[in-house]
Amino acid sequence: MLSKFTKHIITSQLIIYIIRCVIGFLIGYSLMIRFPEYELFWSLLSIILVISPEGKDTRRLTIERVKSNLIGSVVGLICLFINSPTVLLLVLGIVFAIIICYLFKVMNMSRVAIVAFLIIMLQTHTMDESIAPIVRFATVTLGCFIGLSVVIVTSISIKNLKKRFKIDSPI
Repeated sequence: MLSKFTKHIITSQLIIYIIRCVIGFLIGYSLMIRFPEYELFWSLLSIILVISPEGKDTRRLTIERVKSNLIGSVVGLICLFINSPTVLLLVLGIVFAIIICYLFKVMNMSRVAIVAFLIIMLQTHTMDESIAPIVRFATVTLGCFIGLSVVIVTSISIKNLKKRFKIDSPI
């Protein structure tokens, strides 16, 4: 018989979110330490940003966060190719990121897009000025996909555990 404690672990939103964040952090931190020349802190940040604490619709919300993160990153990359950051360009980029989130129906995640945009536009860097925005875009994108992968893998594992232990199954 399944103990209440084991059932609680398998079904607790809090525990599942903690596990996802710890797994995502360990992956991102390992990459950041192993490849310090690529500013992978932004991957680590993106991993945590896209992992959803909500139990219901976790995959959908994570995918929406990935989309909005990519929207902000692309807007930032385009703005950097237009001109170096100015207050006007930053404001326009924020406005465009919000509008694009609205058009892609991820308005509830527009703050994630704005954060990604600001990362691309404002982060100081230690590498060549000409490739830094592209590397930041790549590291943010990498973080999004790692975070999404963590959510998908843990969702499959949780679903299998629930099935194995007959949790939420009709009697």
